[in-house]
Amino acid sequence: MPEQNITRIDIGGKEIILIGTAHVSKQSAEQVKRVIEAEQPDAVCIELDEQRYQSITEGSKWAETDIFKVIKERKATLLLMNLAISSFQKRMAKQFGINAGQEMIQGIKSAKNVNADLVLADRNIQITFSRIWRGVGFFGKAKLLLQVIYSIFSNESISEQDLEKMKSQDMLDAMLNDFTENFPRLKVPLIDERDQYLSQKIKEAPGNKVVAVLGAAHVPGIKKEIHREHNLERLTEQPPKSKLPKLIGWTIPVLIIALIAYTFYANPSAGAQQTISWVLWNGSFSALGTALALGHPLAILTAFVAAPITSLNPLIAAGWFAGIVQAMIRKPNVGDFETLSEDVLHVKGFWNNKVTRILLIIVLANIGSTLGTVIGGADVIRLFIENL
Repeated sequence: MPEQNITRIDIGGKEIILIGTAHVSKQSAEQVKRVIEAEQPDAVCIELDEQRYQSITEGSKWAETDIFKVIKERKATLLLMNLAISSFQKRMAKQFGINAGQEMIQGIKSAKNVNADLVLADRNIQITFSRIWRGVGFFGKAKLLLQVIYSIFSNESISEQDLEKMKSQDMLDAMLNDFTENFPRLKVPLIDERDQYLSQKIKEAPGNKVVAVLGAAHVPGIKKEIHREHNLERLTEQPPKSKLPKLIGWTIPVLIIALIAYTFYANPSAGAQQTISWVLWNGSFSALGTALALGHPLAILTAFVAAPITSLNPLIAAGWFAGIVQAMIRKPNVGDFETLSEDVLHVKGFWNNKVTRILLIIVLANIGSTLGTVIGGADVIRLFIENL
């Protein structure tokens, strides 16, 4: 493997060796083993947090997942996104005949073999997701969700030669520039902040020689950030929730209710027409979303009934009710959770597995309800103006 994947940095007498890897590359895993055995470092840093470390060493404990808790804690969308991203990576790994994250597993094994301290150097994945989700805004969330959905349907393959090229400095810079253009807000919590966190953890690792096993995308940033001091507490803070979405969330239903109430007062038949329009647009689109996720008829009916009401209360969502009904009627069993990692490897599996079908119902029902709110709200305003 070319030397260009290895970066050596000296900070105050401490030698730091960065290995830039591709997370599904055979050569990356082999290089990690070779470098650690040759260098005999005092510490090995790997790009994992405690949660992902347990997952990669003990396996995902899907059977212990409480689907009702996921819905209650409003984590359905994030879980579906996580599974979709995992699906894309696992499909690539399967194409090359290795496990995703094999280079991290090799880093763990090799650290033990040379009696080096193992340092989990990455930020908690939930904090990263939270900072991403709260930082991209409404349209950013929609764009990100579309990108994730595209990854589910994409059957794109990549040669291992192309994968190795992705680790070259020039190609990587080009990729990051393109990434910044498409998702400028997303790059900060996903790449920049983690570069800062990783560099500080690597710098603080015990001993005089440290090997760090990292995704290639982080190497350029770490080379720059490692010469600066970073506050880890600040980088792990949960970002404050913006008040604007809450303000908009309450303004729209108050406006809709006020318009319908006034129209009822001025022209009862027009007010009734507004109400019917609101119910039909909201209910139909939410029910359609549930149907597209192959929800049970009662879940579809629930979405239709709930959407016109939940659209007037930003604290609740139609998808939650449809998802709960689906979960009660077709509750996932242990087998569904055990086959989850395999089912998400293909599009059909997302709909066949009871767990991911519930997640799809929640997301698509909520998207449908949002579309219904926009169209139904516009029709309510139209009828109000016509009857002034």
